[in-house]
Amino acid sequence: MAAEIKRVFDLLKYSLEHPKKEFINGKIKGKWVNYSTEEFCTAVDALSKGLIKKGIGKGGRVAVMSHNRPEWNIADFAANQIGAYQIPLYPTLAEHDIQFILKDAEIAIIFVADEEIYKKVKPCVDAINPAVKIYSFDEIPEAESWKVLLEEGKADTETNLDEYREKIGPEDILTLIYTSGTTGTPKGVMLTHSNLVANFVNSAVVIPKGLNKGLSFLPLSHIFERMIIYLYLYNRTSVYYAESMETIVADIQFVKPNAFSTVPRLLEKVYDKIMEKGKALSGIKKGIFFWSVSLAEKYTIDAGWWYNFKLGIARKLVFKKWQEALGGEIVVVVSGGAALNPRLARIFWAAGMPVFEGYGLTETSPVITVNHFGGTMFGSVGEVIEGVEVKIAQDGEVLARGHNIMKGYYNRPDLTDEAIDQEGWFHTGDIGELVDNRFLRITDRKKEMFKTAGGKYVAPQMLENKYKESIFIEQIMVLGENRKFPSALIVPNFETLKTWAGRKGITYTSNEEIIKNEQVMAKYNEVIESFNSSFGKWEQVKRFALLHKEWSIDGGELTPKLSLKRKIITEKNNSIIDKIYKDAENYKAPQ
Repeated sequence: MAAEIKRVFDLLKYSLEHPKKEFINGKIKGKWVNYSTEEFCTAVDALSKGLIKKGIGKGGRVAVMSHNRPEWNIADFAANQIGAYQIPLYPTLAEHDIQFILKDAEIAIIFVADEEIYKKVKPCVDAINPAVKIYSFDEIPEAESWKVLLEEGKADTETNLDEYREKIGPEDILTLIYTSGTTGTPKGVMLTHSNLVANFVNSAVVIPKGLNKGLSFLPLSHIFERMIIYLYLYNRTSVYYAESMETIVADIQFVKPNAFSTVPRLLEKVYDKIMEKGKALSGIKKGIFFWSVSLAEKYTIDAGWWYNFKLGIARKLVFKKWQEALGGEIVVVVSGGAALNPRLARIFWAAGMPVFEGYGLTETSPVITVNHFGGTMFGSVGEVIEGVEVKIAQDGEVLARGHNIMKGYYNRPDLTDEAIDQEGWFHTGDIGELVDNRFLRITDRKKEMFKTAGGKYVAPQMLENKYKESIFIEQIMVLGENRKFPSALIVPNFETLKTWAGRKGITYTSNEEIIKNEQVMAKYNEVIESFNSSFGKWEQVKRFALLHKEWSIDGGELTPKLSLKRKIITEKNNSIIDKIYKDAENYKAPQ
């Protein structure tokens, strides 16, 4: 009989029932580091004892600021099985946010990945509380190694960890996750063991039994990827961490995963690169390639025999190579964090690599709904998982209630009361609808919808997702609050643009210069116009500006899960936005 899982760390005992030689694995500085199940659990216990030696117990505060690697998980389990709150910090956090979290969460110990992160954290610790202990996973001269705690723990033969485990209940706090959000001060989301256990158990419908390898590259600091890792362990799937986004292609080829989780933007990049290669083909090969893509765009799960016959040919001639590019053994891809383009989902399904889109927030542990083999609807974020309820408020906001709802915001009962009403419904801030009373469709963020000067409401995310279907558009933000019409800031896909410019005989000197070219502007006007017919006249983008630099997390324009920080982007481009509307002062808004 399998071990009962009521608290997250119960996954360790559960995993020891079917030990693996390669349990949690990571590529660090070009070399794969593998932990067997026994080695991993032994390291967790040793680190737990080491933390206890430093005064950490139930209610203690242990932070981890690191890229994905096995040590992240060891530190996580070591803290949570003695009742300490684990607090993940994004490596890209700004110093003022680090200082705020150090103080607000009253962190006592922080694990950092390497020298770069140590140098970022140390001044913050000195400014807030020099007593905070910093330990590094990498051996660096400035900081004490985490192995010091491991060795102290291994030498401890007196501490009985079961005494600590027994004092931890399902409703005790597992973690404090500070959401960066798109504006404002970070909020500490309190999630319990029960929140996460119920979430990964009931989200398990998305991962078929028997998958051997899961590849991870999204940040563990985000609850989405962290829950997915717990889900892999629950499914007895070995975990492999890619070294970085720069090595992802080689790492996929090496691991040959059966599953991975991603955000839509990364799938879009994969698709764009494949399409560029398709365009470089000639003759019958090019014809077959684009026939296959056209066929894939029409994919439905219940297509008839004639469609499936043609699809079988396309898979053998074209899509088999797509599969090989992603290791050749993909069974399922899980997508979250942002809206997935339905067209892209159909194409990947047709290519034999099903992509399941889900939905949720940090405050919901995170999954509320997910598509899966037992029920999928393209363009939706899936069915509500077991134990969770969803309803649509009168103003269209999605409300959720169930085992996945956070305990509240740490030190902020006022914000907790705003987010969770007296009946226990969490207000997501997203606008959506239930299709056939079964599948949830998200249409926009409540706070991101804007009203034009003509009094018309516009949902920018819906527009942006449509425009991003173009291979010429890398990023786009639609705006127009209290303006005559919607406009857009567009970051071109410069690789695609460079190829197109070459075919047109346009000299490409730099990104800054190419976006000033009249032929390029005409091309982007053509692209925008081609999609405008999908929308009402009042919501169509009428003017736009091209930007030469991609928005990024480091640049402050994106959140860690790659959502647009609209306020920051607007502030940085105020003069460009003003020029868009000044140049169109005589424009008459559509009625």
